[in-house]
Amino acid sequence: MFDGAMTDLIVRAGRIVTPSGEQDGSVQVRAGRIRAITGVRDMAAGATVLDVPDDQVVLPGLVDTHVHINEPGRTEWEGFATATAAAAAGGVTTVVDMPLNSIPPTVGVDALAVKRSAAHGKVTVDVAFWGGAVPDNLDELAGLHDAGVVGFKCFLLPSGVDEFGYLDRVGLVAAMRKIADFGGLLIAHAEDPDVIAAAPAPDGRGYRRFEASRPPGAESAAIDWLLDGTRETGCRTHIVHLSSADALPAVARAKAERLPVTVETCPHYLTLCAEQIPDGATQFKCCPPIRGAANRERLWDALGSGLVDFVVSDHSPSTIELKRLDSGDFEQAWGGISSLQLGLALIWTEAYDRGYQLTDVMRWMAERPARLAGLPGKGTLAVGSDADFSIFDPDGQFIVEAASLRHRNPITPYAGSRLRGVVHETWLRGARIDASSPRGRLLRRGVRA
Repeated sequence: MFDGAMTDLIVRAGRIVTPSGEQDGSVQVRAGRIRAITGVRDMAAGATVLDVPDDQVVLPGLVDTHVHINEPGRTEWEGFATATAAAAAGGVTTVVDMPLNSIPPTVGVDALAVKRSAAHGKVTVDVAFWGGAVPDNLDELAGLHDAGVVGFKCFLLPSGVDEFGYLDRVGLVAAMRKIADFGGLLIAHAEDPDVIAAAPAPDGRGYRRFEASRPPGAESAAIDWLLDGTRETGCRTHIVHLSSADALPAVARAKAERLPVTVETCPHYLTLCAEQIPDGATQFKCCPPIRGAANRERLWDALGSGLVDFVVSDHSPSTIELKRLDSGDFEQAWGGISSLQLGLALIWTEAYDRGYQLTDVMRWMAERPARLAGLPGKGTLAVGSDADFSIFDPDGQFIVEAASLRHRNPITPYAGSRLRGVVHETWLRGARIDASSPRGRLLRRGVRA
């Protein structure tokens, strides 16, 4: 029975996206958690009431498990304050920070402590952390797991920064075996260095030459040896930022074998295509690269069928200078796209045109990422969950202006694009987010905030 005396906040709306679908009703919040979802007319004396306009929807806070925040060490690229402000502006209430591009990288318990200290008091949304798996830290992995990282990121080729090494085949299996021993999760940047070494080098301003320098076969080969390692060790394995649809048959076979394998892709692979990228437009550079329109449609089909599990940003910022906009040299430019603030609108724009519903988008961008990272109470509007949500106008439209973006270096390949879906406000644990008063928490795997 509904007990209004136990309610601090009531969110009343005609459209609320829950794990069972859309409904009207009242979300009853107590001490930052959802204690009931009741009839739209249920009230409680003394509770704050938020009446959501009829043209807007209550969405669960998004969970973005692929964010490079870079602080400390490269805070001029991005930092906790700016990244989490951008997240909140885009309806994201939980991010998971990648272990590289910061100095020190998160490859040991001491480095994790440095990272958490750097984040303390600065975060507008909740933040969890990945650890890293590199050639010389096998003995650190269990300690990092016990300290609460959500899993371990590895590269199978040079990462782009010297302080975060990559695993060869022997090192990969050794790390997988160690991680499997304590029930952890390995996530991998899957490109094969030998395939890339045999490909033509990128050369100046030509986008097609850059795309050819990191061919689809590099992803397919690396994913094959990741799947072989999963078969050998039983390690839970997650493939990050899949760009090439050519690897999907191998993923399908692995899932048919019931291997513990999951896959993500990113907004840029689902919204952009190589045919539309001008030469010299290094704001579009990322690794693996954006591929052709037909490949994009195959990724959408795989996402719709569940073969690709979810969508996260791979927010990978740098200074504007490192993007080499002046020369347009794809070989020299930093590879990364910053879309943390725009991800929801980007995906909803394309999903709407393809006949998908907001319930699909929330499964891809909130529920499943939270589940992979082991973050209880996140990613759904359900009894017992944290009261993390956004108020979203699904039919509102806007033009992307770089100057309006909250991340530190406002460069984007989406400048000038018209997108569908406007986030009006974002709430964290039952309180409206105010970027000037950060109240996000630092999370540990499996532990409620």
